[in-house]
Amino acid sequence: ALGYVELAADNYGHYRARIDVNGRTIDAMVDTGSTLVSKRHRDARRDGIRVSPSDYTGLVRTANGIARVAPVMLSRVRLGDIVVRNVRGLVSEPGKLDGTLLGMSFLGKLSRFEIRSGRLILQE
Repeated sequence: ALGYVELAADNYGHYRARIDVNGRTIDAMVDTGSTLVSKRHRDARRDGIRVSPSDYTGLVRTANGIARVAPVMLSRVRLGDIVVRNVRGLVSEPGKLDGTLLGMSFLGKLSRFEIRSGRLILQE
């Protein structure tokens, strides 16, 4: 059976989920405005994703201003019963991202994601 997940909005209207990236569990916010799955520097390091200063080849606008980012490939991202492999992601420079964002590089590989009656429905 294909994976199916429903998420309720938090008090701020955001959809948050515990996801598993390369075998490590992390809290993330679903963000359709984010092109890629974006990880904080310290979370990436904890998850065994190593980036060096020369890897920061991109720039993105964040809530905390412009951040340098390093492109990475995440071999496996799991949300509940949904598993997506080879997900493009990025790691922000230290202190620039408030948390992990589950962006379109994950969401776009699903057969559907929609908001219905205040709940976010995701289907593999």
